[in-house]
Parts: sequence; C-alpha cells; structure tokens
Amino acid sequence: MTGHGGPDPYDDAYGESSGPGDGDGRDGPGRGSDPGLPSHPAGPPRIPPPRSAAEDSGHWPGALDGGIPAPRPPTADETPAERTPGPAPEPSAKPAANPEPEPVPGAGPEPAQGPGPDPEPDPEPEPPVSAPLPAPAPPAAPLAAPTPSAAHPLSHDLLRSLLGAWALTACSPDETAAVEAHLNHCPSCAEEALRLRDAVELLHTEHSLDLDPMLRSRVLAGCLGRRPARIPMPGWAGAYDAEAARLDALLRDMGEAEWRAPVRLKWFDGRRLTGRDTTVAGVIGHLMVVDGIIAASLGLPDPLGADAPRSPQARTEAYWHHEPGASYGAGPPGAVRELWREQGHALVRTVSFAGRGVAELDVPYGDFALPIRDAFLDRALECWVHAGDIAEAIDYPYEPPASAHLRAMIDLCARLLPGTLAERRRAGLAAPPRRLVEAGTPGRTLHLQVEGTGGGDWYIALDSPAAVASPEEAVATIALDQEAFYLLASGHVPPQEAAAGLSGDTEAIRDVLFAAASLSRL
Repeated sequence: MTGHGGPDPYDDAYGESSGPGDGDGRDGPGRGSDPGLPSHPAGPPRIPPPRSAAEDSGHWPGALDGGIPAPRPPTADETPAERTPGPAPEPSAKPAANPEPEPVPGAGPEPAQGPGPDPEPDPEPEPPVSAPLPAPAPPAAPLAAPTPSAAHPLSHDLLRSLLGAWALTACSPDETAAVEAHLNHCPSCAEEALRLRDAVELLHTEHSLDLDPMLRSRVLAGCLGRRPARIPMPGWAGAYDAEAARLDALLRDMGEAEWRAPVRLKWFDGRRLTGRDTTVAGVIGHLMVVDGIIAASLGLPDPLGADAPRSPQARTEAYWHHEPGASYGAGPPGAVRELWREQGHALVRTVSFAGRGVAELDVPYGDFALPIRDAFLDRALECWVHAGDIAEAIDYPYEPPASAHLRAMIDLCARLLPGTLAERRRAGLAAPPRRLVEAGTPGRTLHLQVEGTGGGDWYIALDSPAAVASPEEAVATIALDQEAFYLLASGHVPPQEAAAGLSGDTEAIRDVLFAAASLSRL
C-alpha cells in the first residue's frame, strides 16, 4: 500500500536490490551500473556488497563500539578512488594508470584498478566528486532519507494502535509510511484498517451548508413561547405578550421594500366578506391605534389623542387618513414599529404592577365592551391574524401560537358566540330562538370541537346568552381543525365554505358558523 509504482522504499532501506543496476540506491559518478551513466575517469565502476539497515541510516557500528572508525570524506584535491577504506596494499599506485573497465573478481588489490572486494562491507557511500562535503560527517544520500521506521522498526502492537489515526489521516508522514508498509504483510491489521476507513466515511456525511429556512421561525417560536417573564405578569396577558413579540421578530429584519409591500386585510361584515388594501406599515399602524383603546382605559397616552373615536374601524380610518404613508408608502415605513412595540411594553408593564383588580376593568370598543383580560386575548388574536396577513404578503412562513395561548383565544371566541348570535337575531340575520328558558337553566346547545394542539370541546348556548350550555342538550356538532378555526374566526373564508365536519340541526349550525365569522373586524 505504498501508493506508487516504483520500487518499495522499504526494500532499499533494508539493502534489497529491486533489479539489476539498482545497487544501493545511491548511484553517482563512478558508482552506478547503468551503462547510460558516465564512469569515473579514475577507474571502472565498483559494485559494493549489500548493506545493512544500520549502515544506510548513518549509524556506524564502528563509531559506536570502538570498531572500524568512520572514514573521512575526500578532500578537494582527492578523487574517491584515491581514498581506500582500509590499508592500501601499494600507496604509490595511481588509479589513472589502469584504464581497463572491469575488475577481476577475487583478485588481490591492484593499484591500477582500485581496491578489490574487501572482506568487510564498505561502511560509507561516496558523494559525487563535483560536490564534496566540507563537514566531517558522513555525506547525505542523494535519494530521500530512510524513515525512522526503517531504521528502528516499530512493533506490531504499536503499528496496530496507529490504525485509527491512520484512518483519520492524523499520522505523521513517517508513521503513515510505516503503517502502510506493515499493512502489506499483516492481513489482520489490513482488515482492521479497511473497517476503520469505512467507519471514517460515515463520520463525514454530505449535507448542504444552507440553513433550513424554517430554523429561525422554530427557534423564535420556541424561545418566545417558553421564555420566562422578566417581571411578574398576569397569565391572561401572556398570550398578547408572546404574540406581539413573535410579530415583532417577523418585522425586525424587514427592509424598506417589505415595509411597503401591499397587504390585503379581510373580515366578515355580517353579510359578506370584505377587505381593505394597505401596506405592512399600515397593518402595524392599525394594531397600534386599536391597542390605544386599552392604553386609554389604563390611563396611558392614546396615540390618536383624547378625542379619538372608540370604534376600532373608525380609529383605523382616522389614522390612515392622517398618516397616508402608513397605507400608501410615503415617509419612513418602519418608524411605526417602534411606536407600536413601545406601547405594547407599556401595556404589559402597567397591568403587571396594577394588581388583581385591573382584570375586571372594562374596555369600551364603541358598541360593545370587554373586560381587560378578554381585551388582551382579543389583541393577541389580532396579532396572530395580521401577522399571518403580513407573512403571506412577503412570502414568509409563520407558525400558530403556543398551544396554551391558542386554547385561550378559542375559548374567548366560544364565550363570545352566544352574544354575537343574539345580536344577529336582533338584526334579522339569524333564525329566532326555538325554546326560551329561564336564565341559568340548560337550553339548546351546539357542540364545538376544535382539533389540534390548542383545541378542545366547547358548548355554545343557542337560544339565549343567559342559558346554560349543556352536553345533554346538544342538538348539533361542528368539528374543525385549528387552521380552519383561524380562517373562520378571522373572516378569511365565507362561513358556508369553512372546512368543518357538521352533524345535527342544520339551522343551528348555519347560525353559529356565521356568528363565528362575524367575530372578525378590521
């Protein structure tokens, strides 16, 4: 597993020749056996005997144990052939006097041909004549130096312990070479290495670097729906606080073009669906001026002044008339967000420090009034509805409220249905009551079933708001999921087209569906 097609460097390191003419891997002038290389002028090429690993790595036995001393390098005026590794038989001999290219094997040393085969191996490779080394240390080999694993072979246990790092490409080059050389001779380690390499591939699964577009919404919904309040706050104000914060998070990163995006507000006016075109800034202005009704009831400043009308629709029309930029795109579109958010914080702080008595304070809405605890739930529902309108206009996802808050909003609608149904009867828009009963006694009832995380079962008195709804008196059932409830109560679909399961008295079902849609308003 060396990864190349040439001779294995570990074969050279242990002194094994990969073929004729390879020698010891240090071919140079006067040393190689390749006929294409020029021979040294001082004599024929000399082929040394095989060398041990210690010699190739530069660790000379003689230098360590007092044996053969390490030879010196040739001087500048001395050729490699003039220097003999042992005692020269005839010092006066001249290597250039004998031009014959081939030495006679087994013959004694001849001055003309250089030294013959010595009984001991030549302890040092000779550097090229053209580049003698000035230092007394042995010259470096022209090829890559042998790895430490070749000079000091690693044990099987140590190499096996390196397999994990090798599979993760965390080994040093020397360790990598030693491990791969070991894998060629150890089937058990090679099998383990393959398993580890396959396991590493499972750790690097391919996936997109783009974030999930729903990630931000889910994180915000989880944080804003579950975060603890920093100040004591009534439970009935929690839904408004959370929904206003969720809507504010949707608005926070919007640019000017998105603030001017057209938005179609829809509601059911009691007879048919109607609507009004505005912008994102216009929607936030509408929420701000309707919240001003609660602010005025708590003694806080009214954004429209002391003489502002009390009807939500009249207040909205007055704001759009005096602030045309909120509806048609002139002026700074995002400035209204800070005013609306600051007012919302003031509302929550005021009711938090006001004590329990504030929960029963009435908030006038023109032709009707709500206790302040229900007014806060009504504003939470409006934030959810209009946040959905804005998200649809800018093509952004928006999730339903937290289950506890959603259930509180549905409960408010269910409690308002008997009174709304009575108002429609007085206006001639609903069938007359079938059976009048005394106040506080059970009467005809409709079973409203909402499916989903915030759903449940509610029972609606049909003939009089003063009657008591009872499951035993149920004459009809309406079943719908939370999305269908949202569309119905917000006036976004006609009542007769609401996706609901129906059973029982059809007249009672029709009256309740139209009454639920009539809860919507501008």
